[in-house]
Amino acid sequence: MIDLKLVQKDPQILADALKNRHSSINIEEFRELDQKRRSILAEVEALKSERNQASAKIAAMKKEGRQEEAQGLFADLGGLSDRIHDLDIKATEARTAVENWLVAVPNIPDASVPVGQDESKNVEIDRWGAIPEFSFEPRDHADLGAALGGLDFERAARLAGSRFVVEFAWAARLDRALASFFLDRHRKEGYVEVSPPYMVNRKTMTGTGQLPKFEDDLFRIDSWDYFLIPTAEVPLTNLHSGDALPEEALPLGYCAATPCFRSEAGAAGKDTRGLIRMHQFTKVEMVRFAHPDDSFNQLELMTGHARGILEELELPYRVISLCTGDLGFSAVKTYDVEVWIPSQKTYREISSCSNCGDFQARRANIKYKPKGGKAAFLHTLNGSGLPTGRTMAAIIENGQQADGSIVLPKAIRPYMGGLEVIEPARAKK
Repeated sequence: MIDLKLVQKDPQILADALKNRHSSINIEEFRELDQKRRSILAEVEALKSERNQASAKIAAMKKEGRQEEAQGLFADLGGLSDRIHDLDIKATEARTAVENWLVAVPNIPDASVPVGQDESKNVEIDRWGAIPEFSFEPRDHADLGAALGGLDFERAARLAGSRFVVEFAWAARLDRALASFFLDRHRKEGYVEVSPPYMVNRKTMTGTGQLPKFEDDLFRIDSWDYFLIPTAEVPLTNLHSGDALPEEALPLGYCAATPCFRSEAGAAGKDTRGLIRMHQFTKVEMVRFAHPDDSFNQLELMTGHARGILEELELPYRVISLCTGDLGFSAVKTYDVEVWIPSQKTYREISSCSNCGDFQARRANIKYKPKGGKAAFLHTLNGSGLPTGRTMAAIIENGQQADGSIVLPKAIRPYMGGLEVIEPARAKK
């Protein structure tokens, strides 16, 4: 959430940020709401001061034996208290209106973020790995996976509907192997592995910025008003909701492998085939808590952790700095890491690493406390490290052979019992 004092003191900063984000939110609405709140508070304070003076006067009259005069003034005091009570209710409503406005406002992009309307203005900052060359027309992972008996989208559709998959044999094992590989690597990088709940309450979703703006993209359990998590970022970040971490504990990193659930309400018609955009998928998430002076260093570090996995898996990728118009709601800066998908002849996002500044920390009330100093909001970061489904798609497509077999990257083979190649004769094992 944006700092209320910042908007009050220099609203032009937010107005410029909203313009660069191409947001329809109007800063004038805030001015009107906040002015109304201030006016009511000023009136309440004036009436309370009048009531205090009247109370003191009544006490003095009683002490002097002027009971009748005191009684008349006391009757007037009752009416004054009723007016104060009514204004207190209006003040609460006005404050709630300001808070509701603030909670719907996206974060302010960092000055280093490219300014642009949409993804066409994102800036490529690096590439790694050679794009594979094939002596045949590469097939997509959905066809290859189905031919090898590992991916079954038709059975999943009968069980649940579109955008689901049933994984068999080698595919189920590879999915599990990738999650283990990612977690082992992150543990060596200093992350604490966590197994969090897969459903959370409304307050938790609000803390990381999924609510109220993105409720249509979430799966909700109506009878409990719980939500299935769209990413482990939600429970991991909220682990320290209401806490003040000692400064020396920073930076602090967590990682978790969880199922993720997304309605994809805003992606109708996109990537309806294969593993790229699913209602349910497994992802390993990285979350970091950082000192405000160190958060951008931590963003580079976290992005490096996602990149390192792809390099170990020998998958070519590029890194994109998202522009203001493509930036996520909670982020001040984001790097997307995109892996090469041969059948599409393009790079597709496989990791998104973001610095959220103190935006989520304000919403979830997460602070750090220097020795002898006053507690202040810390900075939160999150990144995919990585989704197993999209990684599997990249492994299948980049490792495909002319005979329809798949050569596995060396790094994952120990997690697959030494298996080097997935081929039709062994696909059911």
